[in-house]
Amino acid sequence: MQPSIIQSKVHIGKVIRNAVVFNFKHSPGARMNTDHLLQTVEQLFLLLRQRKIEYLLVRGIALLQYIEGRNTEDIDLIMALSSLKKLPEIRVTSQDTNFARGLFEELQIDLLLTRNTLFEKVRCHYATTQPFAEQTIPCATVEGLLLLKLYALPSLYRQGNFARVGIYENDVATLLQAYRPPLEPLFKELADHVSESDLAALHDIIGDIQRRIDRFSHNFGTNA
Repeated sequence: MQPSIIQSKVHIGKVIRNAVVFNFKHSPGARMNTDHLLQTVEQLFLLLRQRKIEYLLVRGIALLQYIEGRNTEDIDLIMALSSLKKLPEIRVTSQDTNFARGLFEELQIDLLLTRNTLFEKVRCHYATTQPFAEQTIPCATVEGLLLLKLYALPSLYRQGNFARVGIYENDVATLLQAYRPPLEPLFKELADHVSESDLAALHDIIGDIQRRIDRFSHNFGTNA
């Protein structure tokens, strides 16, 4: 099956601005002056380029290069902690072994730290470049995005985070249906980073997703 082609360049600033505007959990005041986000996003990626920071765009914004997706209010990057220290403009608000969160002005940035060996593997071996409205940006491949989603799912199940489980499984299903990547290499990769029980659970999850895709294709006559 031929994947859907995203015709126009994704404008990261507009995606984030729209997510803020239409998130009615925010107070009206918080949704004002969101046009400034356009400049903030542009400044962030310009700064990353000027300082020659090695990073990879992942999760929600990266997904938009491959499939139609939901709005997201933050930017997710794989980055080394040493690189983060070269960006004092990012105010770190939380950090643990594998993750950090910070603010660049009013823009939230979630960081997947390369001390996690899978994150580093994705950054080095599951990366491409994609043209965005702001500039050409290092971006995860379909396989890289799938690895990150699958890696996160067992933890989300243990947390009982049903809403995020649904979002992640839907992302996985949509990528699999559109691109049909070989799955065995992904499972082989994950075997070095998750427990045997989590790997078995992921096989079951993918089996359920594959049956949904097959049922959809059979019942509604889509081209496989």
